[in-house]
Amino acid sequence: LEKVNEKYNLKFDLRIGVHTGPVVAGVLGLKRLVYDVWGDAVNTASRMESNGVPGLIHISSEMYDCVDGMTNIFDYTCCGKMDIKGKG
Repeated sequence: LEKVNEKYNLKFDLRIGVHTGPVVAGVLGLKRLVYDVWGDAVNTASRMESNGVPGLIHISSEMYDCVDGMTNIFDYTCCGKMDIKGKG
């Protein structure tokens, strides 16, 4: 993203939220097909993104449990406990 911003003189930033859990997926429409996913896991990932810091990937504690111990692949730092809307 930094290279694209430099090349085209832009100021794009990116936030990513990741969670793990069950979802329901499906195709909507008859003429213009749209693929979508729904569920609490999708909503939680969205909350991770909206509460995240630009330029970083924000993961839920459940996702952290999945990647904990993979420090040879992932570099992560705990940002502490956060109040997430709809999550108590």
